[in-house]
Amino acid sequence: MVNAVISYEQLEDGVLHLPREDRSKLASRLLESLEEDDFELSPEWAEELDRRVKEMDNGTAGMVSSEDFWKEINQRFGTNF
Repeated sequence: MVNAVISYEQLEDGVLHLPREDRSKLASRLLESLEEDDFELSPEWAEELDRRVKEMDNGTAGMVSSEDFWKEINQRFGTNF
């Protein structure tokens, strides 16, 4: 295998042109790699995360659709994602 240096943009472009199944496998593996990182939440963030999960589980969390979320983000920051 040849060691080649490519930019993030080149990598992203190549990955986005992979078949859906390959992109899915890669996305899963990348997410797994993040879980493997030696990362530990502070007690405060762990408590906040637990609180939010409980709110979602019992239906008291204020949920918004992804469409509404992106609309708000775009309005707030003048973007078009």
